[in-house]
Amino acid sequence: MIKSLLLNRSDRRLELGLIGLVTLVLLWALGTYWLKATVPMADLLSPGVTFESLYELLVQNQLTVHTLTSMKRVLVGLSLALVLGIPIGLAVGTSRALENSTGSAFQFLRMISPLSWMPIAVMVFGIGDAPIYFLLTFAAVWPIILNTTAGVRSLDPKWLLLARSLSATRREVLFRIILPGILGHILTGARVAIGIIWIVLVPCEMLGVSSGLGYFILDTRDRLAYSELMAVIVLIGALGFLLDGIAQQLHRRWTHAARRPTGSR
Repeated sequence: MIKSLLLNRSDRRLELGLIGLVTLVLLWALGTYWLKATVPMADLLSPGVTFESLYELLVQNQLTVHTLTSMKRVLVGLSLALVLGIPIGLAVGTSRALENSTGSAFQFLRMISPLSWMPIAVMVFGIGDAPIYFLLTFAAVWPIILNTTAGVRSLDPKWLLLARSLSATRREVLFRIILPGILGHILTGARVAIGIIWIVLVPCEMLGVSSGLGYFILDTRDRLAYSELMAVIVLIGALGFLLDGIAQQLHRRWTHAARRPTGSR
């Protein structure tokens, strides 16, 4: 019975989600219809023309390289942010002195828009993927640091005390108590980081590279191919929605497994 209730709730959530997307497309169509009176080329922005252009681009395989390139940059940026953010978050979370000494500096740096570093990144790293990786990592590392720190702070001290009483080594405490206990927080930080990376990615790919969805947007603008430009915008939204959904499912699976009683199946 509980399983059927969960399935009904999931179906209901799916139905409401579809209604929301249909409403969004209808508002989009109404907006382009309203623009026709003032913008002569508003027809190129309509949902029908946009989806037709997206279908043609996908069939002609014109977006495959750009999409794969963008996804690779997202993966590299997120990986670098995790490699840097998790150890820093662990260190800050386990030391009050370090937290107090770095808190103001981290908040100051976090409030600087990653895009403001674009000229400096190009000057230091040159043209190519390197400045993009730097900007994506800089944008994504802060939610991972903050969530990792919060996870360490929320651990039950009794577990750490029990580990010390059993003469557990630091490595055992880290890999058997701390990391499993904060994995949910890390996944939350990763989900937020993915959203930030995906937003920052498009302007970053306008830094003189020759591939990527951001580059393709510039190319369509130069060719005045506005229907293709709208098609890529829709694709960017769909891919970002998919990435967030994957991160959300990973978080749900982990939290569900963490709450499951020992020995249950």
